[in-house]
Amino acid sequence: MTLSVGDRLPEATFNTMTADGPGEISTGELTSGKTVVLFGVPGAFTPTCHMNHLPGFIEHAETLKNKSVDTIAVLSVNDVFVMDAWKKASSAGDSITFLSDTAAGFVEAAGLGLGPAPIFGHLRSQRFALIAKDGMITFLAIEDAPGEAVKSGAAAILEALG
Repeated sequence: MTLSVGDRLPEATFNTMTADGPGEISTGELTSGKTVVLFGVPGAFTPTCHMNHLPGFIEHAETLKNKSVDTIAVLSVNDVFVMDAWKKASSAGDSITFLSDTAAGFVEAAGLGLGPAPIFGHLRSQRFALIAKDGMITFLAIEDAPGEAVKSGAAAILEALG
């Protein structure tokens, strides 16, 4: 069953690159006492993800944070090294937290899995965006087609924040 507004985010452990190498962060650590914008993408460096979805969040990161967003995070089922390379290639700096859901534990628990699609080879994340306050979902948008980033784009999040 797919998550909806009013649900708590499922507990999961993500990999993320730290100054000391690969590290872990849980859903609870990511969201406890914070307002978080989390957006999921089918794959790092894929055309829509790399040229459309991520750039909007990088461009509007400061505006989102001025609207009381503590953390903006992107999630993909890619491994932590690919996510770190994507962070560097996108020049996101520290404005976006890049989360690797390598085993798809979060996307499966959230009902946000996509595939497996032949082009990706295994289960991926649907394209989505959500706002969570202290782990509770207050806004959720899931794209109808993986090549679109309209309902889940930064502009939609800004509108939802008011």
